[in-house]
Amino acid sequence: MNTMTGKFDRVCQILDKYQHNPQRLIAILQEMQQEYGYLPEEIMTFVATALAISPAAVYGVATFYPHFTLVKKGKYHLRLCDGTACHVKKSEELLDALRKELALAPGKNTTDDGMFTLETVACVGACGLAPVLVEGENVYGVLTKEKAVELVREIRKQEGGVA
Repeated sequence: MNTMTGKFDRVCQILDKYQHNPQRLIAILQEMQQEYGYLPEEIMTFVATALAISPAAVYGVATFYPHFTLVKKGKYHLRLCDGTACHVKKSEELLDALRKELALAPGKNTTDDGMFTLETVACVGACGLAPVLVEGENVYGVLTKEKAVELVREIRKQEGGVA
């Protein structure tokens, strides 16, 4: 079965669930993102056509709300705080060490194997723990470069990869 055909089959099921109602666009997009991990452009275009609204309207909603993402994320989504407290405590050094460990070139946030996505965020609200890294629901505070790299290596080891 073609992967794209499978994608559109699932999209149709979700659209049917919401009775092809354009007023349910946010709920539809939430479910699409839950299904695929992000909102692929071809899926958004298909949704727009199916709901008889413009692709720009769908894209506008998808880019307005910060919980939607248009880029596929890695299995482990690392969010490094670069707010004032974390920045002062050298979060940039952690970012450099993590980018090196993950072999991420400038402008690239996800590893080639799709295991990790590394992004900076403005603030995670844990300033007393600065510098802070969040992975999923886990918050790692008072990090050093060494501890941050060790975290990535532990995840790799748990995944059965090379540490």
